[in-house]
Amino acid sequence: MVLELHVWGPAFSLPSIDAQCLATIAYLSLTVPKDDWVLVASSDPSVSPTCELPALKDGKTWVSRFRNIVDYLRQYSNGDWDLDQNLSGLEKADNIAFSAFLESRAQSLLDLSLYVTSQNYYNCTSPSYGAILQWPNQWILPPQIHTAAKARTEHLGLSSLDLEAIEEQRKRDHSAAVAAGQVPKNLIPRPRDSVSSLLGKTSQQNQFKLEALTAELFEPLEEILGGKEYFLHTSEAGPTSLDCLALGYLSLALVPEVPNSWLRDAMRSKAPQVTEYTERQRKKIFGIVEIDHALLPDGAKKPSSILPWQVPQRARLATLGSTLLNTIADSTPIWKDIRSNNRLKEALEESRPLSGQEKKWLSETTRAKTIDVWLSVGSVVGGIAALIGYMALTPSNRHSHFEGEDEDEDEGVMEYDYEIPAQPMQVGDFL
Repeated sequence: MVLELHVWGPAFSLPSIDAQCLATIAYLSLTVPKDDWVLVASSDPSVSPTCELPALKDGKTWVSRFRNIVDYLRQYSNGDWDLDQNLSGLEKADNIAFSAFLESRAQSLLDLSLYVTSQNYYNCTSPSYGAILQWPNQWILPPQIHTAAKARTEHLGLSSLDLEAIEEQRKRDHSAAVAAGQVPKNLIPRPRDSVSSLLGKTSQQNQFKLEALTAELFEPLEEILGGKEYFLHTSEAGPTSLDCLALGYLSLALVPEVPNSWLRDAMRSKAPQVTEYTERQRKKIFGIVEIDHALLPDGAKKPSSILPWQVPQRARLATLGSTLLNTIADSTPIWKDIRSNNRLKEALEESRPLSGQEKKWLSETTRAKTIDVWLSVGSVVGGIAALIGYMALTPSNRHSHFEGEDEDEDEGVMEYDYEIPAQPMQVGDFL
């Protein structure tokens, strides 16, 4: 049976816009025969039961994430499709440690470069997602990915790369000053900085932090490579899973042509050997990828590729409805909390067997969240009931009040009897 690898679609002349997907593509390209697998740019996490990409489909079995797919291929092939089979014990330990280091450092830098940096996101990253996504995901997923990337990098203190965040903060400061009555509203000057001046200021503010972050990644990688063909092996021994993972992350740091190329510039200046290694392996394993490789129908004329592309299926009506329903559910306050609680429980139970203490903690956490949700539901129901009761009683009270006023007015009217004389009265009658 042919294996299907579902990934985020191509961008920046690379077969995927996601680093984990690129790493998985590289691994299958180096291990699995080309006739035994196909590459599907579905760009839709909902195709997998785990709602994650990359996802490997083997019949009814789905496996997500790079490490899980590597382990599955090792078991599936009885060790034949294992790039790490010849590693010694020490090399396996190095492989695990270097991989963890690479993922933790490189992902943050990619988030900062492709998503947090405003001019890169709006000029390059967002249009790239629009080109590979189907409706309605092209309107739903990019903002979610953008928000998640900003949340992952918030602790780094580099939100000033995001011009939107700067402008929002300035508006909040302006409104706070007006509300506090510190300065009359008409005397507070409006910000007049242009985009170019903002970019200049943020560049100066962020330069030292970015220098430190990029040095933490590229300088150790340059030392690990140390003139070898691969990170752990020479050319005779061949690549390992670490090389695939490095290619996935480093390709997205080097290849994209973005307006603010601080990450690529840092990579070229701090790690020239790693830069040359990435460029060489990218051309060898991926080639130059176009969107037509992944999305044009099989009958259409499209350029040749070294990767076994298969056109993704069009989204069905049920899938579109499910996507819209999930989006609405995740945006509804109480419903969102219920779904989040269920996802937390399922994720912990599926990841590994839980110990007694972990089960107790999970039970207490889910119970507390459930109580909070039902308290919220009760508050909402009580508020709605009070509003309905008020609206139902108010008209009758008003009606009875007005009727009472009419009766009072009728009772308060005094009737007087006047007798009109038969003859006109003269002045002398009063004298």
